[in-house]
Amino acid sequence: MTSSPSNGFFATTRWTLVRAAGQGDSPLADEALEVLCSAYWFPLYAYVRRHGFSKEDAEDITQAFLSKLLERGDFAGLRQENGRFRAFLLAALKHYLSNERDRAGRRKRGGHITHYPLDWQQADTQFQIADATQVSPDAAYDREWAVALLERVIVRLRDECVSEGKSARFDRLKCYLTQGKGEIPYVSAAADLAMDEGAVRVAVHRLRKRYRELLRNEVARTLADPAMVDEELRVLLGAFG
Repeated sequence: MTSSPSNGFFATTRWTLVRAAGQGDSPLADEALEVLCSAYWFPLYAYVRRHGFSKEDAEDITQAFLSKLLERGDFAGLRQENGRFRAFLLAALKHYLSNERDRAGRRKRGGHITHYPLDWQQADTQFQIADATQVSPDAAYDREWAVALLERVIVRLRDECVSEGKSARFDRLKCYLTQGKGEIPYVSAAADLAMDEGAVRVAVHRLRKRYRELLRNEVARTLADPAMVDEELRVLLGAFG
């Protein structure tokens, strides 16, 4: 399995894309918008729901929040020393919500909002499941951000395996990505894949190694400084504790 090149590893970051979002029409700005809407909207939506807003109002607020940030060009002026994109978005959302309650009575639902194609029905189902745990909105936001990040890593890893003609192997071995080494039943996996046990052991080792590389890569994309990766990982993985 091919690893990412070490040079230029941090060249194109989420921060680069985010700053481009405020620079008008361009392919990079379009990519920034897609990244924002596809990767970060559910933790924001769930945070709004946990502050007492209805499903419908939370949908509108999330749409309006993303739209407002982009239309104002707030992201264009960001500098890398701002740090964590996760924390920046949450701080910006808190500020937005503090004003939203005052605007709610004056704003017609859906008016003057750029609507993005987000799966609100799935979001509501996901929120109902996640909200069963009694944690603070801030802690839940970190947990849902971590879940979204891990899902992106798994998708990237599977795409790599598919491109190498190893989709069946990935589907069988992906459950071992987070298990302790002593917990992996190599014998049963070898039988299922018609491989010898030693070959499966090597395949799992390589898959786990690539998973860790992609995880660090994905976390680094949300940070101003790649040296912050270990600390950010501790925060995100600690959100499941």
